[in-house]
Amino acid sequence: MLKYQQEANDAILAYDVLFWEKSRRIGASWGISWLAAMIAALLPTEGGMDVFYMGFEKDMTRQFISDTGDHARLLQLAATDMQEEIFNDPNSPDKDLKVYRIDFASRNEVLGLPSVARAFRSKQGLVIIDEAAFIDDLAAVLKAAFALLIWGGRIVIVSSHNGAENRFNELIQEIRAGRHPDYHVIRTTFDDALKDGLYKRICQKLGKTWSEEAEAEFRAKTIRQYGDDADEELFCIPSNGSGKYLPLAWIEKCQISDAKVVRWQCNDEFVHLDEHIRFQLCDEFCREELLPLLEALPEDLPHVAGQDFGRSGDLTVIWPLSILATLVLRTPFTVELRNVPFEQQKQILWFIFDRLPNFRAAKLDAGGNGEWLGEVSVQRYGTRIEAVKISTGWYEETMPRLKAAFEDTTILIPKDRETQDDLRALRNVKGVGRVPDLRTTDANKKKRHGDAAIALGMAIAASREEPAEYGCDVIQSPQQIEDNRRPDGRSSIEQEIAREHLGRDDGNMGFRGTVL
Repeated sequence: MLKYQQEANDAILAYDVLFWEKSRRIGASWGISWLAAMIAALLPTEGGMDVFYMGFEKDMTRQFISDTGDHARLLQLAATDMQEEIFNDPNSPDKDLKVYRIDFASRNEVLGLPSVARAFRSKQGLVIIDEAAFIDDLAAVLKAAFALLIWGGRIVIVSSHNGAENRFNELIQEIRAGRHPDYHVIRTTFDDALKDGLYKRICQKLGKTWSEEAEAEFRAKTIRQYGDDADEELFCIPSNGSGKYLPLAWIEKCQISDAKVVRWQCNDEFVHLDEHIRFQLCDEFCREELLPLLEALPEDLPHVAGQDFGRSGDLTVIWPLSILATLVLRTPFTVELRNVPFEQQKQILWFIFDRLPNFRAAKLDAGGNGEWLGEVSVQRYGTRIEAVKISTGWYEETMPRLKAAFEDTTILIPKDRETQDDLRALRNVKGVGRVPDLRTTDANKKKRHGDAAIALGMAIAASREEPAEYGCDVIQSPQQIEDNRRPDGRSSIEQEIAREHLGRDDGNMGFRGTVL
């Protein structure tokens, strides 16, 4: 068994509900059939259970049950040969459907079911739904299958993709957006399978000699054969996904009028000014424009922030968020900096972070020149700061959560045209929401590159960080220790003042307090 097949089987045992998006023809079903034989052979007290397989057509169902029987014989597990039965569908009494089964000595069975939701009635065990994206009514099938979880069942939904709007892909996006915390997703592309030895296994089976050159040609030929469908069939990228990532209606319903966008732009001569002058001018900007906004923040709410870095070409955008009691993320203000020197960007960023109430976390764009600012900010604020290198993986992890926030109206943002344009710049690029390479132009003919969208993605990711825990031990001063010993509970200075009021000589020659 290859590494990715074993890892998938381990994940099936680790999670009650597992989604596996995969390339075609990598032996996914064959690997799961091995696990099916192992589980069915165990007694219930050992973790064994019935196994129910459902594919979208009869031949693949027969093949899975046949493979399970082969594994049982290879492992010398006591089991019957594959049998065929008839499933009577009450909704289609004139249409008899075949069921394939193997019985084990443990009294468990492996059953190959037709792809109708009613087939799961009165069943209990491990459910395997294969090529789920091609099942006619996947939503109904899953609804029926989830009932098996109540008494300890497990469900694995495995499939290649069949379009971006397919329910299989929609569920995967919902899981990545955090809407189904009890579900888990794994992915195996054609390249992942090759890396783990798929072509070597093919050569072994066909009696061919493996070489790096032969594997490279095999890969290229396979991709050519799939043509325009290669992304979807081999690389887990659902088709029909090249439009806008966020509908305008979603953005508009999350906009609020009292969230300000603060903008500061420096001319080219600013960087040549003396350091103390640059510092003073920047400090004036911070105290005049930002300090009133920071002082207005609610002291009882946690705050996070995200940042997208730019220097001469693109903007720097700093995006703080207040986390409301309802878990809605509210934007108090954003800051846009254009052509601002590195030191002043640090000055502004730290001015904000030093004054955010209950500052929990921030994620900063550490790509290119932003790496320096990310590094020194980590040194100043510790683990509350993460310097992030933006990658495809970052988009895959972050953008579904951003999209879900707009869809569910759990994010409140400035009602600002240029911020809106940045968010509308997000595109589905090969199934992933991201900022494309093209730049847009704002009302002042300045270039933008989805900068606000990246900063917001960073801030939303920061909002999911665990709050830092702090503690302290109160240590009393020597004076406090002395005061605690006094029977009347008054401090020494209070007693001295009381004696003065009574006209008593304190012997201190007119001085109050203690001379050391």
